Amino acid sequence: MCRLFGFRSAVPAAVHTALVTERNSLLIQSREHKDGWGIASYGQECSPLVAHGVGPAHSDPDFERVSSQVSARTVVAHIRLASVGAVEIRNSHPFHYGRWSFVHNGTLREFAKHKAAVEALIHPELRVNIKGTTDSERCFYLFLTRLAEWGPLGGSVPAEAMARALAETMTLVSTMTDVPGSREPKERSAMNFLVTDGEAMVATRRNRTLFISSGIGGCPEALRAPHTDVPLQQFLIASESLCGGPHWAPVDEEDVVGVDARLVFRRWKVQTLAEGVLGPRPPEPNHGGAA
Repeated sequence: MCRLFGFRSAVPAAVHTALVTERNSLLIQSREHKDGWGIASYGQECSPLVAHGVGPAHSDPDFERVSSQVSARTVVAHIRLASVGAVEIRNSHPFHYGRWSFVHNGTLREFAKHKAAVEALIHPELRVNIKGTTDSERCFYLFLTRLAEWGPLGGSVPAEAMARALAETMTLVSTMTDVPGSREPKERSAMNFLVTDGEAMVATRRNRTLFISSGIGGCPEALRAPHTDVPLQQFLIASESLCGGPHWAPVDEEDVVGVDARLVFRRWKVQTLAEGVLGPRPPEPNHGGAA
């Protein structure tokens, strides 16, 4: 159990309200999710600036200090309630690799039993970068393995490719970890993933709540409509509505949502994106350009 937050904006903007002062800010939620926090923000550099803490965000002055200083076009934040892995910096989200930042709200069912099988799906050149003991970090590197099919991880990647790699990751993992055919929450892995390269931002919903918003001055109905390709000025993603009211729209189960580098909103279905992933293995991926 954790809570995640993502923010994309056409212009640099502060996130202190969402993280600290809003009625249901991450700071408030950290009273329950108390096992560490992390914030990744993107400035002029391609790689994010990342800050972590292992204590509760609500009692760690560094969380408020970092939150108050961030003004960026892209921000990812996370508060943790540990389920897999000890409470330590190496297990704190966001996880990052090159320009990529990744957070997870959920738990892989019976992860200890399936850990080796999950790791076997990660390309060896990426697997050696795993530092911690969480299921989440392994999902991140499995995502990067699938994404590398599209080209170098250091280059620009379409939002649809990110969405497809997330959906493939979810499908591969759920096939191993779920009780076959069950719809009971306790018998299915929970995989709310959020990933960004500082330009596009994409998230998934599976077995946890997830909400999206276009900001106080935005149009929430555009995010509820069945069509996509909606241009936005801001895009926010959170495990819980931060302020209630009409500004937040729920994401459907097994949906993938996000914005591309031009802040155009898109929505996909996991099943459609991951079609064929359980068939023959693809060629070796290309890892060039990331560090």
